[in-house]
Amino acid sequence: MNKDLLKMDDLTKEEILDILNLADQLKYEHKHNIEHPHLKGKTLGMIFQKSSTRTRVSFEVGMYQLGGNALFLSSRDLQIGRGEPVEDTARVLSRYLDGIMIRTYDQAEVEVLAKHSSIPIINGLTDDEHPCQVLADLMTIREFKTSFDGLKLCFIGDGNNMANSLLVGALKLGIKVSIASPNEYTINEAYVTKGNELSELNNVEFILTNDPKEAAKDADVIITDVWASMGQEAETEKRIKAFKGYQINKDLMSYAKDDAIVLHCLPAHRDEEITSEILESHSSEIFEEAENRLHAQKAVLVKLLKNTNKFN
Repeated sequence: MNKDLLKMDDLTKEEILDILNLADQLKYEHKHNIEHPHLKGKTLGMIFQKSSTRTRVSFEVGMYQLGGNALFLSSRDLQIGRGEPVEDTARVLSRYLDGIMIRTYDQAEVEVLAKHSSIPIINGLTDDEHPCQVLADLMTIREFKTSFDGLKLCFIGDGNNMANSLLVGALKLGIKVSIASPNEYTINEAYVTKGNELSELNNVEFILTNDPKEAAKDADVIITDVWASMGQEAETEKRIKAFKGYQINKDLMSYAKDDAIVLHCLPAHRDEEITSEILESHSSEIFEEAENRLHAQKAVLVKLLKNTNKFN
């Protein structure tokens, strides 16, 4: 693997599968009370420009279960929040920590941090990418469907970081992908191009449409996310109007396969992007997906931090 995990395209198909296999092993060991202190003596710094329940708890608990330590750092705790260049913060923290997880807005900030750090950097979420969540999603899909062969994944909603990372990860694994969004909220051109490239390379279909029913037709997996992400609260009413008809509900699910699963990265705005009825009827998948953030991220941490030495 590369030194860092900044976006899904950093990973090859083989590396994705390797992470998922290790995540399965770590989950099994955790369920059977088998200790796995792979990161004993290691410390992960966690930088949060965007707050999160799941990201903070899963990384902090994950490091503890791996025998290491996690240090929570908000923008209020760092000079980076008071005007220190990211480059300087990167070089200083590289002297103290064994790795950094950062959850922020701008993908460029994560890229700069990685460029100037001598330790691994993990993207915990940016406006462009959410690789750790997508690894957990892929892990969950394989648990419920046993294999990726012949699957169709449908994402309905905002063409955001989830849509971007999902299309890259799924297409690399040979999963057919369909994405339905309103015109003004579709994925950006760079990811359209990437999707088309991966579709051709892996001989698997990639569909981009404005019609959620077309996208959901014969889908094995239906995924959605909130319509207004953190930082977009002022656009909530506008987005609710724009996304009318893009709700995951009983009618839309009738176009998918009878045994289709539903995923949502949470938190969910019930009866906006997904009805309470559908969320509850698919709660087994959705909350297994939430748990799998812990196991997938532990696998990433082991892969990136186990054999690193910050003094090299």
